[in-house]
Formats: sequence, C-alpha cells, structure tokens
Amino acid sequence: MAAIKGKDTKPEMIVRRYLFSRGLRFRVQVRKLPGNPDIVLPRYRTVIFVNGCFWHGHEGCRYFRLPKSNIEFWEQKIKNNVARDIRNENELKSLGWRVIRVWECDIKRVVGREECLQSLYDNITKPQTEGYDTNYENTPLAAEPENMYGQNND
Repeated sequence: MAAIKGKDTKPEMIVRRYLFSRGLRFRVQVRKLPGNPDIVLPRYRTVIFVNGCFWHGHEGCRYFRLPKSNIEFWEQKIKNNVARDIRNENELKSLGWRVIRVWECDIKRVVGREECLQSLYDNITKPQTEGYDTNYENTPLAAEPENMYGQNND
C-alpha cells in the first residue's frame, strides 16, 4: 500500500484542471482542516474530496469490490475509512465549510464527465436555496387576511 498515491491522483487532477479552467482559484491538501481536503475554495467556503471508489467504500459502484483474500482486514479497513470520512465531514460542517464529494467513477470515463464537472462547478458557484420556497406567486405579502377591509365574509 506504500505505492498508493494519496494526492495528485488522476481523478483529482481532472477536477483541479476543470475548476482552474473555469476561473476558480483554490488551495490543495490543506493540512489545517480536518481530513486534509483535496481541494479548498476559501472564497466559497467549500471543500472538495475526490474519493476513490475502492478506498472509501462507494456502495453500489462497479469499481468497489472487496478483494477475495484477507477479507476481514479489508472490510475493517474500508469501514474505518468510511467512519473517518463521516467524522471529518461533520467537523468541517461544524466549522462552517460546505463539503462536496466527487467519486472516481463519476469522472473516470469520458462519457458523462463534462456533465458531472459542470454540475460540480454550478454547485460551488450558484447560491444554495435548499429548503427555501422560491415560488412567491400566491404567497400573501402581509400577515393580514386576503379579504379586503370592510367586506363581510357572509
């Protein structure tokens, strides 16, 4: 496992090149933050982890398959990695950072890569309105009844 790269991996480089080409500036491998995020965008208060499907236990992915030998070791290793990822994400969120995970399988093949990267860019740059209703057409503007003053409801 000593030969396994922890930074500057091919999927990470693809994401970094795309974000840089779109004008985003970022820091890489910031050790001061929990989990040592792959990409940190201070302007947007966002961190990005580019996860390998095998090492981070991407459920339902065709690239995540446990080895046939030493099964107990690998199950425990992957389980610990997933627990660490959850712990780091919670710490980052408590510090006010937005956490985005990009999976290796989403950008590994050329087909669909552009859509995935565009979605990532939009997620970073567009304001989040999650949980808010933006349809104001039929919403009363005041805390008064909709009927006019002086009219009877009889």
